[in-house]
Amino acid sequence: MIVSVKFAKLKINSYYIGIIMKEELEQIESLQANIEKTWQKLDLDKTKAEISALEYEMAQPDFWEDQQKARQNGQLLDELKQEVNEWEKISQELKTLKELSEQSMLENDNSMKSEISKKLEELRKEFDRLEFHIMLSGKYDQKNAIVAIHAGTGGVDAQDWAGMLLRMYFRFSEKKGWTVRELDKSTGGEAGIKSATFHVQGRFAYGYLKAEAGVHRLVRISPFDAEKMRHTSFALVEVLPELDDAVAVDIKDEDIRVDTFMSSGHGGQSVNTTYSAVRIVHNPTGISVSCQNERSQLQNKETAMKILKSKLHQLQIEEKQEEKDNLRGEYQEAAWGNQARSYVLHPYKMVKDHRTKYETSDVNAVLDGDLNEFIEQYLKANISK
Repeated sequence: MIVSVKFAKLKINSYYIGIIMKEELEQIESLQANIEKTWQKLDLDKTKAEISALEYEMAQPDFWEDQQKARQNGQLLDELKQEVNEWEKISQELKTLKELSEQSMLENDNSMKSEISKKLEELRKEFDRLEFHIMLSGKYDQKNAIVAIHAGTGGVDAQDWAGMLLRMYFRFSEKKGWTVRELDKSTGGEAGIKSATFHVQGRFAYGYLKAEAGVHRLVRISPFDAEKMRHTSFALVEVLPELDDAVAVDIKDEDIRVDTFMSSGHGGQSVNTTYSAVRIVHNPTGISVSCQNERSQLQNKETAMKILKSKLHQLQIEEKQEEKDNLRGEYQEAAWGNQARSYVLHPYKMVKDHRTKYETSDVNAVLDGDLNEFIEQYLKANISK
C-alpha cells in the first residue's frame, strides 16, 4: 500500500513537471517564431549578401585609393556584421535552450527549470532590444544624416542654446559609435552659434535623428543677464537623410547661384587664404546651403550640392504630405509655437517632448546626449499611427 502511494505521488509529480516543462518549451518555440518573422522583416539575408559584397570590395588592391570611402565602407561593414551576429547569437542560444528544455522534459528533470526560465527571460529582453530595429524600417532610416541647427529668437541666449544642442547631438552620436563631421558653422558674437551643419555617418543615423527635427525650447535663468532674469530661447533642428545618386532630384544649373568666400573652418593650410568655402542658393525655393570645412572648393561644392539635394527632396516629400493632410483637414503650420521639445532649467528641472508627452527630470543627462528614451518613444508613437 505504501509503495502504491509513493508510486502515485511520483507519477503525479512527473505529470506536473511535464506540464511545466512543456509550457517553457512552448514559450521558447514562440520566441523562435518571432525571431524568424523579425529576421524576414529586417531582410537580414539581404544584409548578409551586402556583407559579402563589401568584403569582396575591401579585398581589391585599389580599395584604399579613396580613403574616405574606404573608411565609410569599413565602418558600415562593422555595423552590418554586428547586427547580423547579434541575431545569429540569440537564435543559436535559443536553439540550445530548446534542446536543454526538451531533454529535461524527456527525463522528467525539474532541476534545470530555474536556469531555463532565467535564460529565457534574458533572451526575451535581448529580443525586445533587437526588435527595436523594426521601427527603423523607413525608406531612408538606414542612411547617414545631415543635421542643421539654427538659433531662433532670444539673442545671445538663443545662440548659446543652439551651441548646447550642437554639443548634445555630438555626444549622442559619439555614444552610438557614429562619425560626426562638421560641415559649416557660424559662431555667435558673444557665445554659442548662429547656425551649424554637420554630417553623421553611421547605420540608422537618420532613422534615429529624424526624431529630433523641430523646434527646441529652453527656459532658464540667463547667464548673460546681469539681473538674472528668466529667459526663453528657441532653436530649430533640421534632419535630412544623405541621399545617394540613385535618388533623382532635378537641379538645373540656371536655378542655382554659387558664391565662394574665405573659409573659417578646419580645411587645412588653405583656410583663410583662399576662397574655398561655398554657398549655393537655389533661386526657385530660396534655399541656401553652405559648406566650408572640406579641404578644397570642389569638395565643399560637392558637399553643398548633396545638402541641397537632400533639402529639395525633403521639400518635395513635405509638399506631398501637406497636400494629403489638407485633403484630410489635418494640416498644421510648422511655426515656432509648435515646439517638439521643451527643456526647463528653472524654476524646476524637466525635459518634455510635446509630441509623445514623455518627460524626465534628469536634464543634465539629456543635454549630455542621453536621448534614447525620447527617440524610442517618438518612433513607437509614429509606427503605431
